[in-house]
Amino acid sequence: MFSDLWVSTGDFIMIMVAAFLAGFLDSIAGGGGLITLPAYTLTGLPMHYVYGCNKFSASFGTTVASIRYWKHKMLDIPVGICAAIGAFIASGIAAKIVLYLDDATLKTMLLIILPIAGVVTLMNKNMGIEDLSDTLSRNKKLVFGTLIGLAMGFYDGIFGPGTGTFALMAFCFIMKYDLRTASGNAKCLNLASNYAALVVFFIEGTVYLPLAIPAAVFGILGNYIGAGLAIKKGTKIIRVMILVVMVLLFLKVAVDML
Repeated sequence: MFSDLWVSTGDFIMIMVAAFLAGFLDSIAGGGGLITLPAYTLTGLPMHYVYGCNKFSASFGTTVASIRYWKHKMLDIPVGICAAIGAFIASGIAAKIVLYLDDATLKTMLLIILPIAGVVTLMNKNMGIEDLSDTLSRNKKLVFGTLIGLAMGFYDGIFGPGTGTFALMAFCFIMKYDLRTASGNAKCLNLASNYAALVVFFIEGTVYLPLAIPAAVFGILGNYIGAGLAIKKGTKIIRVMILVVMVLLFLKVAVDML
């Protein structure tokens, strides 16, 4: 099948730029797929290769961002692991359930939820400024982390785009983490779902390595720079990027419905 695939030089450059920008955005606030998936689709690749290549670059990029957050102690490892396990399980279940749900209904719900989430983020200026997670016991943290992982994994399995952003906000609002630690926890969650999907795509042979490998390199670079910016600039840059992702996701859903 690979012998039948071909990507022009212009499309190749477009994918590399998209992979870098997606990695940059994803490392800070999630939502990188909102940039790369349309870019891959424009190349004319079959959709199963689009998803395979996208997961390949996203997985490696998220790994780098997660390591950076961990090195700077911006990740609650036990909570992140529980969230990752929950996401892994729920994503698989949701992939089965989605076959019985009406796609238009799901997208309509998102069109209502996204503006509300955006307004809440804008109005709650103190969101994620301080890390108040210590007000919760260790057991509560692990339980809430697992529940967030289950909820986000379920969403990821049903819809997908914006999972990391919603996870980040959940860690802030529910568990009272500061935005930087919440972003690190969300990366751990995303890591599990990305690699789970990547294994499936590899087994199915839908990862076009001549395109996926260089895209992964650019994605890693974007993730590295983005995570570094989040570490230095903290809550301000993350809040801005959350709103950017919400706008992109709202536009995507609206265009899909039209």
